Amino acid sequence: MVISMNIQNLLDNLTFLSLFIGMLAYWTSVSFTSLKSGAKIGFISVSVANLAIFTNLGLRWLENGYFPLSNLYESLLFFTWGITAITIAIEKNIAISLIGAVTSPLSLFVIGFATLSLPEGMQKAAPLVPALKSNWLMMHVSIMMLSYSTLITGSLLSILFLVLTLGKNVSLQGSSLGTTSLEEVDTRNMSMAVLEGTVTNNTKSLNSDSLSLSLLETLDNLSYRIIGFGFPLLTTGIIAGAVWANEAWGAYWSWDPKETWALITWFVFAAYLHARITKSWQGKRPAILASIGFIVVWICYLGVNFLGKGLHSYGWVA
Repeated sequence: MVISMNIQNLLDNLTFLSLFIGMLAYWTSVSFTSLKSGAKIGFISVSVANLAIFTNLGLRWLENGYFPLSNLYESLLFFTWGITAITIAIEKNIAISLIGAVTSPLSLFVIGFATLSLPEGMQKAAPLVPALKSNWLMMHVSIMMLSYSTLITGSLLSILFLVLTLGKNVSLQGSSLGTTSLEEVDTRNMSMAVLEGTVTNNTKSLNSDSLSLSLLETLDNLSYRIIGFGFPLLTTGIIAGAVWANEAWGAYWSWDPKETWALITWFVFAAYLHARITKSWQGKRPAILASIGFIVVWICYLGVNFLGKGLHSYGWVA
């Protein structure tokens, strides 16, 4: 057990250090485009952090004999693993360091909270009670955490879109469904194109041929695709949770605070996808909806633990 805790601490420290280096590298790449190695160092660092988290969770699974999502510490690790995995997947297809520049600080914050703020007792795995030894529960929690990671990442890109277009009139040229091929877009120097002021303050509008507009279209496209991937995960996770709840508590739905906010989260992102698919929304309006979803997901995941107790005792305060 002592060896196991030492390995866990080593992996936690490696994860934190890798994410910190990755964050600095991405920020350097965004600020100084002449430093081509910044994005590569950031990508490698995030990949190392992802592997360290995967190893940490894998060792806990082997040691305890069940999927490592039994407490808040493990769920935060899994949540961060999901964000880093999405970042890696995006950057393997699109060379845009601005993505890592916004996801790496979030990952660093979550890991810092899990390893430095949570009491040591909450980081240790405990034997599961009979109600928690269910395949439906494992399916429910794992899919919900993946959906949170996915929806948070997609929403974060929408927030970035709103920040970059603050005070500017934007007219995107692509489809609201994000059908523009991302591989056709040269995104390597887009980040600084916006930050250096490719957009003129006099006209308050974006040139459709500029790199800045290409970046905004890419962010809008990516946000839609990522949220579109996360929404079915959220739906599946809620259904799996209802089946498990019936096994454990004798009812599919109890209007528990966690259940209620999960439903609110579902409606927010359902409205986002409905607006894009049927109303042809793109740009700022769906980005605002996704930004609301960003807040709602955090309330659903962690906030309800501070709002009141329910059937879900999973968390720090509840």
